[in-house]
Amino acid sequence: MIEAKDFFDALVRENVDFFAGVPDSLLKSFCAYITANTDAKHHVITANEGSAVALAAGYHLATGRIGLVYMQNSGLGNAVNPLTSLADAEVYGVPMLLVIGWRGEPDKKDEPQHVKMGKVTSDLLSSINIPHAVVPTDWSEAKPLLKFAIEQATSKQGPFALVVPKGTFETYSLKTDESDSYPLSREDALGIILDHIDPKSFFVSTTGMPSRELYECREQREEEHATDFLTVGSMGHASQIALGVALQQSERPVVCIDGDGAAIMHLGGLSTIGSLKPGNFTHVVLNNGAHDSVGGQPTVGFEIDFAAIARGCAYPTVLRADDENTLAEALNAMAELPGPRFLEVRVHKGARSDLGRPKQSPQELKESIMEFLAKS
Repeated sequence: MIEAKDFFDALVRENVDFFAGVPDSLLKSFCAYITANTDAKHHVITANEGSAVALAAGYHLATGRIGLVYMQNSGLGNAVNPLTSLADAEVYGVPMLLVIGWRGEPDKKDEPQHVKMGKVTSDLLSSINIPHAVVPTDWSEAKPLLKFAIEQATSKQGPFALVVPKGTFETYSLKTDESDSYPLSREDALGIILDHIDPKSFFVSTTGMPSRELYECREQREEEHATDFLTVGSMGHASQIALGVALQQSERPVVCIDGDGAAIMHLGGLSTIGSLKPGNFTHVVLNNGAHDSVGGQPTVGFEIDFAAIARGCAYPTVLRADDENTLAEALNAMAELPGPRFLEVRVHKGARSDLGRPKQSPQELKESIMEFLAKS
């Protein structure tokens, strides 16, 4: 396995010292090391992967040097446009190094949402003419590959991708200050929400821990799962899935359980919701200021004003809560207030170590959900 420090130091020696991207579970040690050892001028955790490619392009224009963009392979979906219409050698020819976590690697067990992208990662990179290589777990082999990748990006004036399999990096944990933590966990908040929301509501929960925790809450309460769409992939799109349901079933309460990182990734979705004004729509953002599902790297969730953004996007009802009492009060008040309703709930990082995963396949869950939604 590779020490994150060795990988980072080798990059810096090759004059690669600007980093941008969206954290990934397979890269969490590397991402954590970058976070701990760079300043805000040289490391930006971006809203989405396409933004990271654009940042690296701007860095190159200003300095003539190569930036590094990191992402999970699912993030290639967000990055294809700027990679092909900005960085490509046939357009502006922007050299950059891509470091891509390989979720869903063939013949390795992974979650359903990663299987397809795992199979096509190499083919996708080839189809958009990005040369790439799989990073060996032996540093003596990986070190020359890293140098080669940088040389190729420079000589070809375009991106070169390093694909990182599971287990490549030795563990490195980000040291954070938890002194300002909020009292509620996400799972606590979800339980309170379920206690106060109309039981006829249909839920759409965002990618990662919130969906797993919603599933566990239903299990503990011995409630059915047909009322919940778990957005296991497609980070940032839960609110639009929920909106699609809300617009077609205007008499049914629809609740989107979002996360701060997911909401930020496609923040423009709030403007669509606000402009269409679905009265049956409730948008809850569980904000812990972190990409909690992939290592706890910070988001800007606590640095921006979600409530002001929601108001600016024409949500008529906007509330905030940060403990059990204020959350219960907000939920009770929202029942009588016009929609779409926006509720930011500030929670602390972390999840139970024994948190389970859905027992049903996505297809099985979809079938039961559609049966539920077909009922009047």
